[in-house]
Amino acid sequence: MDSDTSHPDEPAENSSTAEESQSPRAKREVTNVVLVTIDSLRADAIGPYDDDRSSPVLDDLAADGTTFDRAFATGNWTPFSFPSILASEPVFTRNGDIGVTDSRTLASVLSDAGIATGGFNAANGFLTSHWGYPAGFDEYESFVTSVGSSVYSRYLAAHPTVEAWIQLLASPFRRLGSKLRGRSDERPFLDASRMFDVEDAATEFVEETDGPFFLWTHYMDTHTPYVPAPRYIREVSDGIIGTHRMLHAHTRTSLGLEVGERTLRDLRTLYQATVRQVDASVGRVLESLEAAGVADETAIVVAGDHGEEFQEHGHLAHYPKLYDELIHVPFIVNVPGEDGGRVSEHVGLDAIPPTVADLLGVESPPEWRGKSVAPAVRGDEDPDQDPVVSVTVRGEEVTEQPIPRSLDDGDLLVSVRDAEWTYIENADTGETELYHRPSDPTQQEDLSADPTDEELAVVERFAPVAAEHVAELRDRKTDVDGSEEVDEDLEARLEALGYR
Repeated sequence: MDSDTSHPDEPAENSSTAEESQSPRAKREVTNVVLVTIDSLRADAIGPYDDDRSSPVLDDLAADGTTFDRAFATGNWTPFSFPSILASEPVFTRNGDIGVTDSRTLASVLSDAGIATGGFNAANGFLTSHWGYPAGFDEYESFVTSVGSSVYSRYLAAHPTVEAWIQLLASPFRRLGSKLRGRSDERPFLDASRMFDVEDAATEFVEETDGPFFLWTHYMDTHTPYVPAPRYIREVSDGIIGTHRMLHAHTRTSLGLEVGERTLRDLRTLYQATVRQVDASVGRVLESLEAAGVADETAIVVAGDHGEEFQEHGHLAHYPKLYDELIHVPFIVNVPGEDGGRVSEHVGLDAIPPTVADLLGVESPPEWRGKSVAPAVRGDEDPDQDPVVSVTVRGEEVTEQPIPRSLDDGDLLVSVRDAEWTYIENADTGETELYHRPSDPTQQEDLSADPTDEELAVVERFAPVAAEHVAELRDRKTDVDGSEEVDEDLEARLEALGYR
């Protein structure tokens, strides 16, 4: 393991000393794990991966924990990534569906082991009971029902840009009202992302749970449309960017108008402000661990479920592509008593369930695909170096709506990655791409057309991996097409996320 901070040797048996017991990083038993997943969070959006970014809470977690430099999602958007994150299996491999129904989920395995489980999702409609995600959780809330029954609230749910305008226009009055009432500047804004709902539910779960627990929180602030509180816009900008600029950026993107350099910069500023907003919320959840007296026995795992594009390959958001802006994500594991460091070896997010189970002393079921990275956190061994496979499905147009959800909706694209190389194959057309990321970090130069001997060797190593994955998916495919009827609230939330 390539680590900036070396791991100390394990102390000899019965060699505990007063000096060791006073060490702030003395080894402690982990009885709880908090998993924080952040929607659309690309790796270079936070400080541990980019020195120009500031995310104080996540920076501190990384500084005291282990940062995986090359962590990769197994899909370009939530329904293609989360089967790995919460069930350690690739999307579609269960029965051709995008959910985890009938899977051995992380929550189910931990619950069977007697560990209390709580899951709180900020209204991402793809992480609901319709796709099996509450299974195994003692407490689960998706907050989709918070859309409300009035015509006004349902309109806002399906038109998030309007909701963003309302928040931005009303923010000066909210701040003034907050100051007049003598309140802090933390909550004087519309909770468009349901961040406070998640935060409050997580805090209550920590306060009321006795004994070992697993807590999962999923944030949506960094998903389009980016609607940060003005205070966080001020923190990441030069002070010139005001409400009118934010409204201008939202308007151009919502109307499909050309996005110029200034608008793109404004969108990036909005995005970075949402990162700061989530960062602050995570900090308040961590404070609840301190208040409950369990912080010293709680491991924290943080990951993005996929990234976000800002026209690196011609588009915004996260359309069906497999380049690093969508697949390279943050992955941080902070374990009390472990010095951590940085791990340069590549790892997929299917490592999360076995890692959490390992930290809690629970055996992973044999059907899980990923391997625990807890040994790498402890400095015992490097992560498994099998390449990471990611998939997407693309229709006739990259921006086709609704975005394809099943293998019948378009061409199946598969990528295979290690620490240096990215191989992408369209399994239906046979087209391939090859990129050497150290020399081409944004994957602009396709090397597959005229490969050198070294590049050809990479293709010959990765192509069978892609073919095996494709064969497995098509062998497991059923008549499931991902279009089963969903209720009105869920439809409203999916439309709010841009998934018509």
